[in-house]
Amino acid sequence: MEKEILEIRKEHKDYGYRRIWGELRNRDILVNKKKVQRIVQKLNIQVTSFTHKSRKYNSYKGKVGKVAPNRINRRFNTSISHQKITTDTSEFKYYHVDEKGRMTIKKLYLDPFMDMFNGEILSFGISSKPSAESIMNALNEAISVTNDCVYRRTFHSDQGWAYQMKVYSRTLQENKIFQSMSRKGNCHDNSVMENFFGILKQEIYYGKVYYSYEELEQAIIKYIDYYNNKRIKQKLGWLSPVEYRLNILVA
Repeated sequence: MEKEILEIRKEHKDYGYRRIWGELRNRDILVNKKKVQRIVQKLNIQVTSFTHKSRKYNSYKGKVGKVAPNRINRRFNTSISHQKITTDTSEFKYYHVDEKGRMTIKKLYLDPFMDMFNGEILSFGISSKPSAESIMNALNEAISVTNDCVYRRTFHSDQGWAYQMKVYSRTLQENKIFQSMSRKGNCHDNSVMENFFGILKQEIYYGKVYYSYEELEQAIIKYIDYYNNKRIKQKLGWLSPVEYRLNILVA
């Protein structure tokens, strides 16, 4: 049992005992959850949590375009793949050292689009500054990925300046997609995306220092692939988002 648990933690360094227990179940190893907890404690492989308080990136610049109604209205759960999509932008910091050894803080911005059905990141953009181009490229990819949905889709966001752009709204309209926006200053209206950012930063960002844009960018790209394909969730029956979607399609 200890060998299997150590193997799981080697591949999934941020798994606590509950996810380890779920992964054991996926491997047809049935064991009491409390026993797994005791073994994790014995092996001293509990997850170390890092906390970091910083001002959340806010893309709201006032009413610079069209503000859409809150069609989602916190109804995040759906049994239909590719029907409800949400997005937001998050800011990350890294350190840049110039040729004279001077260190400055730089920023990176992540623009992901998530399927509320299974929490899968369908597309994303990464840029060195808040970028309409990054968001539009990710939007167009998300629209393409979700074209197989037989129901009318809804794309949700906050009231950030990019989501109020005419080109953003027009692109959704041209594809017969409903646009939905959170209420001003209410992060709970898009809590599913906030939760994703929190998990990502907890597992690869807080407690770690990045010294280049490329290093941070590659860490995020690698993590999103891991999150989609390997990181299991209890609410998905201890499957990863991609595994869950494929299982539903087969069923």
